[in-house]
Order: sequence, then structure tokens, then C-alpha cells
Amino acid sequence: MGGKHARPLARGVAALALAASLAVVGACEADPTSEKAASPTTSTAVEVGSRRIPQPVVPGDIPVASQSERVDLSMPTFSDPTNVTNPLFPVSKQESVLMLGHVDGKPFRTEVTLLPETRIIEWQGQQVETLVSQYTAYLDGRIQEAAYDFYAQANDGSVWYFGEDVADFEGGAIVTKEGTWIAGKDGPAAMIMPANPKVEDVYRTENNPGIAFEEVTVKSTDKTLDGPLGPIDGGLVAEELHMDGNTEDKLFAPGYGEFYTAGGGDVEALALAVPTDAASGPPPAELGDLYSGALDVFDAAQSKDWNAASSTVGKMIAAWETYEAGGVPKMIEPRMTDALAALARAVDARGAAQAQQAAIDAAQWSLDLQLRYRPPAEIDLARFDLWAAQLTLDASAGDAGAIGGDVFTIGYIRDRILNTLDGTDVVRVDTEVQKLQTAASDEDLAAATDAAERLRDTIRQSQE
Repeated sequence: MGGKHARPLARGVAALALAASLAVVGACEADPTSEKAASPTTSTAVEVGSRRIPQPVVPGDIPVASQSERVDLSMPTFSDPTNVTNPLFPVSKQESVLMLGHVDGKPFRTEVTLLPETRIIEWQGQQVETLVSQYTAYLDGRIQEAAYDFYAQANDGSVWYFGEDVADFEGGAIVTKEGTWIAGKDGPAAMIMPANPKVEDVYRTENNPGIAFEEVTVKSTDKTLDGPLGPIDGGLVAEELHMDGNTEDKLFAPGYGEFYTAGGGDVEALALAVPTDAASGPPPAELGDLYSGALDVFDAAQSKDWNAASSTVGKMIAAWETYEAGGVPKMIEPRMTDALAALARAVDARGAAQAQQAAIDAAQWSLDLQLRYRPPAEIDLARFDLWAAQLTLDASAGDAGAIGGDVFTIGYIRDRILNTLDGTDVVRVDTEVQKLQTAASDEDLAAATDAAERLRDTIRQSQE
């Protein structure tokens, strides 16, 4: 699921091209796992004409389970595939998910967003409408991976993974699309969650050796988990085997889906999900004060109005102390506290660039907290603006690589918000994003800054 499962928690085409590709129907693609396409890479143990899923051959040195232990071998049918009712993988019910952790000793963050469009994928003679979920991962504050994942629920309640379109980044550029696969074209669809998992059940969440492979064994189905806002009963504990023979621990929670992954010293854990963690009523005023205050400090630091910046930081800290007393999602709380402390230090040190960066970080955490109270699309609009602000800061530092990453990030967030904008704003946003892409490619920092500022103006106008 995304690249985070094929590599230690984290895994080209531009974001706009990726979005366009979602409309492509896979009906004309040959299925290499069909009986007619059987080859030396397809197991001959499966009877031709049966309703068993043909299985790719896995190298003999990988300690996979026997077929008798597996629960994912029968061909599923899909009558209502986008209505996912499975509580342990509720992808159609989870609009936005935030996961936090660390990879290689650096802070790691992922945002998972259910997109409004679907994609038709043909597999074993069935044309299946799949949900499209966008996965974006950030390592040490910069984009590391982005993927579009395709899911569908079978009639028996099991959820199936139909592939992913994935891109890995280094230095703000796509370095590989390794790990991309589509069911019916590259191999079989894979069961991501059984309908009623039982201890010792085995299933493959990715089943394309050489591209992406994971085999899961259920260890427990009654774990009580420490959730964002309290204990969660009925958690599933699993062990996941990879092609290199290594395993990692995985937890799934009812109402949340994937909840915790750990392996090789790296950790990724669920911090917040909506609507599961949604709160009733309007956002508390303190969260609005934190976000608007961070933007004010960003502007004050740019103009070196340190008195205004210092005064605003004091108000932000007071607002946080008031809000924090009422209870905060446990993984976000220390991040917000640390961000405010870093902001106060940067303002005290009169470091313009450092204060602006700290202001962006504080604004981001305040938006994460607002996700409980506001529609995810509104939060993504504000994130879109923050990344445009980040680009102007990176341009002033002359960091072309960071700008490249900012442009990709802006493009991916754009995919989340397009359906919330009217036609005029869509055209304006597209125009400025295209100018950003051109400026980044040309390493024209001035043009990139101008386009980012116009993009911020467009977003502000769309919210009026």
C-alpha cells in the first residue's frame, strides 16, 4: 500500500499527469495471471479453469506459508466494490489520515487522502471499479514518496488491493517509479484484509515477486490499542514478510485500518483520522489563533518586525496552553509544543529564515489539529497555501532542489482540492502550477516566487 509497505515504512511522472492517468480504463490490458497467460512465472499447481487465483512463483529461499494456510486463493466477485464496510480497512469511510513516526532517525509523516474519483481495472474478466487513495510521505519535512493506491471490497467483505502508481523522490526529483503495479497487467490483485480475519490466517497484501511482495500472518485479533483519543478494542496484530526475508510488525484498528508499523528501528503510527476522530461543533478559537498567528509571524519575520513577531508568539503559546488543557491527540501534542518552542527561539534570535520556517511548521501542526473540526478539503486548501509559502522561503535561500520538491507537493495536494474549486479557480490554479513547474525546471527562482505568490492569492480569493 503505497511504497511504505515495500520499504522501511516509506517507498516519473508529475502530479498533474498522475491525476490524469486515474481516468484511464484498464480494460484493454492483458492479464498475465490468467490461465491463458500462464508462463514459467505462474504456478502450475492451480488447476486450469478453476476459480482459484493463479499464483506467481516466489523464490524458494523465501519462507512463505503453504497454500493450505492461505485465505486469499479463491477468486472474489465485486458487486459493490467501492462501498467498503470492513472495519479493519475502512478506506471508503476514512477521508483523511495522518500518520507520524521516524525513519532512519528522521521525522516521518504521511498523509492519506481518499480522492473523489474512481478507476476501473480489469482483472480475470471482471471490470472492477476501485477507490483511489492518495498517499504522500515526508521525511524530515520533505516529500519522499507519493502514490495512488487502488482498493475494492469483494462481496464476502474482504478488501482487495488492485495496485499503485508510485513515485520516490530524492532532492526534490523523482528518482524511480519502481514498485508501481496494476492488477491484471503486472499480476493478481491482492487481499489487503480478510472479511473476518482469524489467528494464523495468511494472505498476501502484494503478490508480484520482483515488483512488490508482502505476505501477512495474523497473530491476534483482540488487541487493545492506544488510540489517538483513548483505547481501541479489537485490534489486529500481524507479522508481514517481505521478499528479503525480513519481517515487520503491523497493527490494524477497527474504524482506522492500518494503525502501526515497526521494523528495523523505524516506526509509523496513526496520529489522527477523520471522520473516526472528528469532533462536533466549530473549531475552538485557540486553533484559529494558532494558525493565523503563525501566518502573521511568517510575514513579520519577512519584514523583520520582531516586536510584532514576539508579541504574536506569546499569544500563540497562551492559546496552545488553553487548548491543550482540554485534551489533544497524543501524537500531535508534543509536535505542536516543540514547534512553538522552536518558533519562540527563532524569533528571539532574530533569524528571519529560521523564524519563517518555524512559523510554517507551527501552522502545519495547527492545521492537523483543526482536521477534527473542519472538512478535509478546507485543511488541504490551507496546506496548499502553506506549501506555496514554503516555496517562496526555499527560493529566497536559492535551494533549487527544495523548490522541485515543493512543486511536486503542491501538485499532489492540488489533486485533493480540485473538486472544491469553481471552474475559474481551477483554471487559475492550473495556470500557476504549470508556471511553477516551468520555473522549477528552469531553476528560475524569481519566476517561481512570483507564481507561488499568485497561487496564494488565488487560494485566498477562492475562500472569500
